[in-house]
Amino acid sequence: MNLTKKVLSTSFFFFTYFISYAQVAQLPTPWTEAARQAAVPLSDYPRPQLARENWLCLNGKWDYRGGKDAPDALNPQTAASFNGVKEKILVPYCPESFLSGIQRKQEINMWYRRTFEIPDTWKGKHIILNFGAVDHDATVFVNGKKIGTHAGGYDSFSFDITRALSKGPNTLIVAANDPNDGKTPSGKNGPRGDYTFSSGIWQTVWIEPVSENYIKNIRLLPDVDGKRLIVFINSSGTGKVTAVALNGKTVVAEAQSASGSSFYVPIKKPELWSPDNPFLYDLKLTLYNTNGSIADEVKSYFGMRDIKLSKLNGVVRPFLNGKFVMQLGLLDQGYWPDGVLTEPTEEALKFDIQFTKKAGFNLIRKHMKTEPQRFYYWCDKLGLMVWQDMPAIWYQNEDTTRNRSVYRKELKAIIDDHYNSPSIITWVPFNENWGAFDVKNITDWVKKYDPSRLVNGNSGFNNNPGYQKAYGDPKNGDYVDTHIYIGPNGASRPDSTRAASLGEFGGVGLFVMGHMWPVENNAYGMMPTTEQLTDRYTLLLQQVDQLMKYHGLSVAIYTQTTDVEHEVNGLLTYDRAVEKMQTDRVKKINEAVINDSYQMNNQKHN
Repeated sequence: MNLTKKVLSTSFFFFTYFISYAQVAQLPTPWTEAARQAAVPLSDYPRPQLARENWLCLNGKWDYRGGKDAPDALNPQTAASFNGVKEKILVPYCPESFLSGIQRKQEINMWYRRTFEIPDTWKGKHIILNFGAVDHDATVFVNGKKIGTHAGGYDSFSFDITRALSKGPNTLIVAANDPNDGKTPSGKNGPRGDYTFSSGIWQTVWIEPVSENYIKNIRLLPDVDGKRLIVFINSSGTGKVTAVALNGKTVVAEAQSASGSSFYVPIKKPELWSPDNPFLYDLKLTLYNTNGSIADEVKSYFGMRDIKLSKLNGVVRPFLNGKFVMQLGLLDQGYWPDGVLTEPTEEALKFDIQFTKKAGFNLIRKHMKTEPQRFYYWCDKLGLMVWQDMPAIWYQNEDTTRNRSVYRKELKAIIDDHYNSPSIITWVPFNENWGAFDVKNITDWVKKYDPSRLVNGNSGFNNNPGYQKAYGDPKNGDYVDTHIYIGPNGASRPDSTRAASLGEFGGVGLFVMGHMWPVENNAYGMMPTTEQLTDRYTLLLQQVDQLMKYHGLSVAIYTQTTDVEHEVNGLLTYDRAVEKMQTDRVKKINEAVINDSYQMNNQKHN
């Protein structure tokens, strides 16, 4: 039995299996049952670039109190009672999802509870409680003591909970409030978004032991021209730090400095990271106490790569490691029919990235959401460039002092969270004027805050939501970016300082019976068969090739990786069970266009 038939039969089994339950998986994926049955789902270490050996994953079944009668969960001073509460939720899946076990339409006030014990081997250590993401305002209680609060639906946060712990079982309660009112960054997950809402805990929760003096966060910046890695280590106390770069088990370089200051690790003959050669160095970081003993040690990694604008034959283009590479990518919205914003399993998360590589693309535009750090780890490791969107705010013109400040704060937090991933080459603050404000200033701010990457201030500035006036082209940043459906003709042309990008195009659909979300399905255009859809894609890419060669186009991002709810314009069905195009032919034309960009580097470079 070939893989497609096997997946199809598996999907049918899942569907017939789930209909016996009160909650039905409307469109199960090949990983739905594994996720639903896991005692500890998504149990891989969630922070690959700041990894510790000892940790405890808190994903799994929690007591849950939600629904319309749930107590107010916005910055409460005391924890709600769980007396008589019988509902359980599978963390980290949002309560709107099938995998959570709740599957209600929209939760606003959510309360989570579980118990845990600290291993005896952690005695005398400080215990850090980590959250990958909670949407949107979270308040944490341990053994009835309020530990702290966090606002922001897409960034990670941590608390030192040591002072509240006791011997034996400890009770952790998390209150989450998410009004989904469009006044905080919410992307497609908002009042004007297209898809299922999601709320509450939606990424991994875990604890780990550290010393009083420990590494809180790091910043890694490859300097290819300087043949060095710039390292900054932020710790909870002062002390000497060392960095050891390795190629496998071979030490490449060592350096030391004081915590809290930048220092350099020389990489004399750097092997450069690219989609064709996604080489990563391992990195061991050690923090010492003042008496010379080891306070903390973490494992990390980095890639040496450089992304900047330059000119090729007089045309401004993005250069990766000193050469023009056509950025040919997929719009990737990261939605799942069983987990909404959360992938069912690690294998599922990796699957989308592997398929993108398999189809010959070299770029993902992560659209309107962020992902767990393991997503970027796989892009780093497998070799895909990433454009990272900022999730849109919707009502930026109401209560501007508050709402715009919330947006700016979370934008910075998202950049900080994912700064170290070599795969991320471009930040995208705004999309199609959605929630756009001060675009020119924000574009400049992002460029100044992270000068190591390119910035696309308003991708698709030619499009405009009907409820607000278009901000339009900010005329700064690194790209002139339009969205053309179906396109690609009519795409942007480069100007004297910016490269030309076709930030979205295509969107051609195909109905695949039995593998569509149960709503009316649509696309920008439709084709009747897989072969004809592939023919259409091939024609579009031949046009992209012409635009690249003769009109200065440097980026083309096709809509999209998978179908998403009502949209059936993916290369994969929403359940990831069917490849809707002939993938070998897609790969062939994609590689032909990218190879043509390589050949263009043989022209005069000025």
